[in-house]
Amino acid sequence: MDLIDPLAQSYSERFTSQENALLKEITDHTHTHHPHPHMLSGHVQGQFLQMISSLLRPYRILEIGTFTGYSALCLAAGLAEGGILHTIECREEDAARARGYFNRSNLGDRIILHPGNALAIIPLLREVWDLVFIDADKTSYCAYYELVLPGLRPGGLIIADNVLFHGQVLEEEIRGKNAKAIHDFNEMVRKDHSVETVMLTVRDGLSLIRKKS
Repeated sequence: MDLIDPLAQSYSERFTSQENALLKEITDHTHTHHPHPHMLSGHVQGQFLQMISSLLRPYRILEIGTFTGYSALCLAAGLAEGGILHTIECREEDAARARGYFNRSNLGDRIILHPGNALAIIPLLREVWDLVFIDADKTSYCAYYELVLPGLRPGGLIIADNVLFHGQVLEEEIRGKNAKAIHDFNEMVRKDHSVETVMLTVRDGLSLIRKKS
């Protein structure tokens, strides 16, 4: 299911600030060589993440799901002076490629990459988060949310990707395990009175979840 009309998507990209050379290289290489290029945040979503980060000027960012490093570079571009982005990736090959891109960027010293299982790594970080981006295995979204929310500062923001999950959550009967997990996550957030949220129809769906002060 195409959630966004291809013509509208193309038009949106035309009127969105262009990727820098390194982001364009990540896009091209991922689409040419990776078996799952659809997992890349991509041009419009990447610029959206960068703009949100630049508006918030976060001191500590957590990204769950590095993939090939595109979204981390977008988010890190908005860090406050002295700020750090922690990003976690379970796939060794993707982590290695992302690290190579980070090292070539002017943000490499502000990004800490943690290879491994996010559920085990997050409790060890002991940070207060200003911004969290969840874009990893869908069946763990609820667990990630429960782990990071206590460490999110009041007024801090969680961005959750793929909350429309290819349109499968829109079906009258939700079948796939990932779609069911995303629907359960969306319901969990909706019922959580400690946050306020808006779901956007950007790409595969983004939820902005702000912890109330």
